[in-house]
Amino acid sequence: MASTSARMLRLLSLLQTHRFWTGMELSERLEVSDRTLRRDVERLRELGYPVEAMRGHAGGYQLQAGAALPPLLVEDDEAVAIALALRAAASGAVAGLEESALRALTKVVPVMPPKLRRRMDAIATQTTQAPRRGPALDATVLTRLAQCCRDDERLRFAYAARRSTVEGAPLPRRHVEPHSLVTIGQRWYLVAWDLDRRDWRTFRVDRISDADPSRVRFAPRSLPDGLDALAFVRRSTESAPRAYDVRVLVHADATTVARHVMTWGRVDPVEPDPTTGGPRCRLTTSADWLDGPLWLLGEIDADFVVESPPELVERVRRVGERYARAAATT
Repeated sequence: MASTSARMLRLLSLLQTHRFWTGMELSERLEVSDRTLRRDVERLRELGYPVEAMRGHAGGYQLQAGAALPPLLVEDDEAVAIALALRAAASGAVAGLEESALRALTKVVPVMPPKLRRRMDAIATQTTQAPRRGPALDATVLTRLAQCCRDDERLRFAYAARRSTVEGAPLPRRHVEPHSLVTIGQRWYLVAWDLDRRDWRTFRVDRISDADPSRVRFAPRSLPDGLDALAFVRRSTESAPRAYDVRVLVHADATTVARHVMTWGRVDPVEPDPTTGGPRCRLTTSADWLDGPLWLLGEIDADFVVESPPELVERVRRVGERYARAAATT
């Protein structure tokens, strides 16, 4: 059996999902007796957490929405600052912390009193941030999706799929059982079982709007082929058709180029340059727009030869001429 402090933290974590737990469910999860569970719930109440109890055969426990954060001992302004910082980190403001910040955000925001949530939303909507390379995200949608993944709760949302809607027409709605959220590069993806199509799907979070939790819970499913969520998203995005297949021979070693490319494509070493003996590699990727590959090649800062498509060759030529004219006038 876990120590009392570890067990209390586990109990608090379960209650912070804001679902109703029967006493039997909590006792089994914590591996304690009903009597020990009642004692732990009472300790949480002494700390300031408003845990509601329902007696009887179907009795159980639930944490009231809008509870304060007593164990953190933070002032109202500090609670708002924490939530705003987590939102910024979840959106990619701090590289490498996106998923951890999102998990923390799903725990902090639901227990904030309504007045603090309104202050946080007011600050967020009236604050302008410098644009990032990735698409803009709605932090409220992102948080709501994370909560539904955590709580195994079905939800509906509007989705702007690629080339699937007529301008001005209402977006089609999807009904899903969310599995997990994955961040790759500057994009967030939702992995979910699509109830209408009876299959697994990957959704870009920046194309999701009007996310509406249903309060209907489900038994989690396993992803196909033994894949984890990250591998599933990578397989889905790599197999999706794109307008352009890009192949570029880069005069630099594969390790250096791969640090710039990250998950945006594949980098394979090739034979050294026959003239200079210098290292070379081949960058292979796909894209619907050529701005991304063009920017990526500029980031790599090495000589290169575009092998395909011809549209990218033409784009590089035009940009090169423009830069040359600018350099000649300085």
